[in-house]
Amino acid sequence: MVKRGAFSCFLSHLLVLLFSSSILAITHDDQDKQEYIVYMGSLPSRADYTPMSHHMSILEDVVGESLMDGRLLRSYKRSFNGFAARLTESEREQVAGMEGVVSVFRNKKLKLQTTGSWDFMGLKEGKETKRNPSVESDTIIGVLDGGIWPESESFSDKGFGPPPKKWKGVCAGGDNFTCNNKLIGARHYSPGDARDASGHGTHTASIAAGNVIPNASFFGLGNGTMRGAVPASRIAAYRVCAGECRDDVLLSAFDDAIADGVDIITISVGSIDVCPLEEDPIAIGAFHAMSKGILTVNAAGNTGPNIASVTSLAPWMLTVAASTTNRVFVTKVVLGNGKTLVGRSVNVFDLKGKKFPLVYGKSAASSASNAKCAEDCTPDCLDASLVKGKILVCNISFPYVAYTKGAVAAIVKDGSDWAQMEGLPVSGLEEDDFESFLSYINSAKSPEAAVLKSETIFNQTAPKILSFSSRGPNIIVSDVLKPDITAPGLEIVAANSLKALPFYDDTTHVKYSVESGTSMSCPHVAGVAAYVKTFHPEWSPSMIKSAIMTTAWSMNASQTDYASTEFAYGSGHVDPIAATNPGLVYDITKADYTAFLCGMNYNATTVKLISGEAVTCTEKILPRDLNYPSMSAKLSGSDISFTVAFNRTITNVGGSNSTYKSKVVLTHGAKLNVMVSPRVLFMKSVNEKLSFTVTVSGRGLDPKMPSSASLIWSDGTRNVRSPIVIYAGNFRSLSP
Repeated sequence: MVKRGAFSCFLSHLLVLLFSSSILAITHDDQDKQEYIVYMGSLPSRADYTPMSHHMSILEDVVGESLMDGRLLRSYKRSFNGFAARLTESEREQVAGMEGVVSVFRNKKLKLQTTGSWDFMGLKEGKETKRNPSVESDTIIGVLDGGIWPESESFSDKGFGPPPKKWKGVCAGGDNFTCNNKLIGARHYSPGDARDASGHGTHTASIAAGNVIPNASFFGLGNGTMRGAVPASRIAAYRVCAGECRDDVLLSAFDDAIADGVDIITISVGSIDVCPLEEDPIAIGAFHAMSKGILTVNAAGNTGPNIASVTSLAPWMLTVAASTTNRVFVTKVVLGNGKTLVGRSVNVFDLKGKKFPLVYGKSAASSASNAKCAEDCTPDCLDASLVKGKILVCNISFPYVAYTKGAVAAIVKDGSDWAQMEGLPVSGLEEDDFESFLSYINSAKSPEAAVLKSETIFNQTAPKILSFSSRGPNIIVSDVLKPDITAPGLEIVAANSLKALPFYDDTTHVKYSVESGTSMSCPHVAGVAAYVKTFHPEWSPSMIKSAIMTTAWSMNASQTDYASTEFAYGSGHVDPIAATNPGLVYDITKADYTAFLCGMNYNATTVKLISGEAVTCTEKILPRDLNYPSMSAKLSGSDISFTVAFNRTITNVGGSNSTYKSKVVLTHGAKLNVMVSPRVLFMKSVNEKLSFTVTVSGRGLDPKMPSSASLIWSDGTRNVRSPIVIYAGNFRSLSP
């Protein structure tokens, strides 16, 4: 349940930053003081205004000059206004009531969320793909993540000229950290440096904008040419996660990245819980980025298939789900009777096909009373002497136990649709194959098996949404569909940090690794956004976002419930080439977003602080009438007759004298009656804008399923598609 107000996210330990204006953060000091962020909106335009002095003055007024030591943690003063500080509860209340303060919220922790993927999407290597090299070289992608490994081949500056003249950033990566003409900037916000310790930031940066690297693989697995969407572009790395990710640090990175002059921001960081927009640091930062013409691309999260689990909810961000490509890694198990079972894992250990004795967990129980828990390979329930030198068989996927007990390999029951990398040979079998496998163990006199090295097979059913990808609907702005788009997030081969160790207790360092998650799909879309921008540098963030959404591949349901609807994939799967030539786009200005905030019942004073402009809130835009590329409406009940209207304005970015005809295709759930007026749009000139209304009516919605359709505007060559989703009911209560 989400409550509005300054402390609606107190119970959240993991959170997504949403809004970037003016912020104050406060850190743990003792039991009476906590870390808070004070968000104060846009920076005042007065020439005599000095943000840090103002922040210090606020604190002095509240805590007294004699108690100022260690109170101010961070000051946001380059791109938006605010600060982070240590405050008591009574001090927090005083600050929250001050003029000029939008919100005061607890400083929370956040969570971090490709050799074949670009070919799969049609963005081919070399001359097979049209590019605009000079503009691409002037494009800067800001990566807010866990740092970067600057010596990686993916970030070599061989063949690069000097940084773009617009670049205002610095290389402040720490001792022995060197930037170059590819990796043009680096910052860190915690003790240490900007080096990536986990591999996550290096991985995501190379997916978006890494150099072309032939013959890249993870120990031979996934071998191919690794590259980002825009290999000629520049990278600026902001290390926001160093052991942990925190709101105050993320806001500092947004503050810097915006002022440094990046063109696109990719951030694979998020939260489990949901917060109001004014308390969401990513939403805050992204708002101020948008106001400077910068699109923020954010991971949807990895808490699917739970309904309403997506936490990247602000309409000015592009929220990315994760789906499969046509390549998967499998690990085969050859039984003693010659039968072969196909399981999942990323296994690079080669046992040369040698068979080892099998031991089922319960047969290796440390006592008779522990037989049941030993089936699940609970550590304290196993006798290591009965496991050592054998292949341990477990009812659940807990391979680390097998490693610690001396097993040579593990075979586990695992129905997940993604493979994991472990520190010993592992194969995860789906339930039916696992039961067949247990029958073999029980019937064979001396059961044995071989776990083979992983291999690549091609998947003809792709793309499909991955189970872990967070689902909608949007529980903060219910009439804005989230996620927006999906992209490859399964078993992506990309660059790695040499500080990151892929295996248990091992000192092996690898240049490339395999990772899965919306953390991987997010930089794919950020790379596509940068690619689109190279052809249309003048486009606003919302125009780029619209082009990506309305040209997406339509997705087919892989299941029969809400988890396979638009709540899983939004507008569909990103199509990089089509996105450069959408024909029509839905543009949204800062003024539109300001009117949207008024329509969300934020008062005029608050909206004025956020936007930094004169606002009266006499003009309000209801969320469903925001000029969004998708259309969504939540109804008050399911068993009612309804009529919902969506008002949209479309901009011609194709040819002059174009005619677009509308078509409606019904997709999920109950039958909807959809009327479009006018049904035909005549575009006389480029940049011409025309408005239309979509009216949707019906009765008797399924409370457990959204009903949906697609509106397609077509000129005979280009199809501009928008999903229409109508739903009712408390979808969050449907989470498994």
